[in-house]
Amino acid sequence: MTMDYYRQHADAFFSGTVDVDMASLYRPFIAALPAQGRVLDAGCGSGRDSRAFAGLGYAVDAFDASPEMVAMAREHSGLAVRQMRFDEVEAVSRYDGIWCCASLLHVSSAELPDAMQRLARALKPGGIWYVSFKYGEGERAKEGRRFTDLNETGLAALVQPLEGIAIRKIWTTADKRPERTETWLNALLVHA
Repeated sequence: MTMDYYRQHADAFFSGTVDVDMASLYRPFIAALPAQGRVLDAGCGSGRDSRAFAGLGYAVDAFDASPEMVAMAREHSGLAVRQMRFDEVEAVSRYDGIWCCASLLHVSSAELPDAMQRLARALKPGGIWYVSFKYGEGERAKEGRRFTDLNETGLAALVQPLEGIAIRKIWTTADKRPERTETWLNALLVHA
């Protein structure tokens, strides 16, 4: 369902997200990254964030499940964006930072624990991990996409079984797109 949405609406999604100013969300994430650190942009969409991190001197790996978004992200970012899903992440202690901006929210609640485990394994000790979800509880479908919404309690329950991973900071923000009114749950996770 969600893949069909991105197949049919890739151009509109790209144009609606590629120029959104994410600087306020980047700041706390990059403050915890070492200079020239390696970042994984997991579920990179348009490639907006991959391009921004590469422009700041970070080594960036990026992937998205949608072939249409991968092609656009490659062109926009200039990076070798891979087509893959969260359940295909096999890296171990590779990344200083993992960026999951509005991407894990498309993983079903049944599959989310495995995706989180895989990403946790990919994060180096001392690494930083940003996640965002639409604020709420439970799963829902909207306009051809599936969403898993989380609040603070839901995120804490999701993080609790991840060995060595702790929540450093949790906060909410309004959607960065001016025509949207959703509230987002943002969190920085750390690998102790």
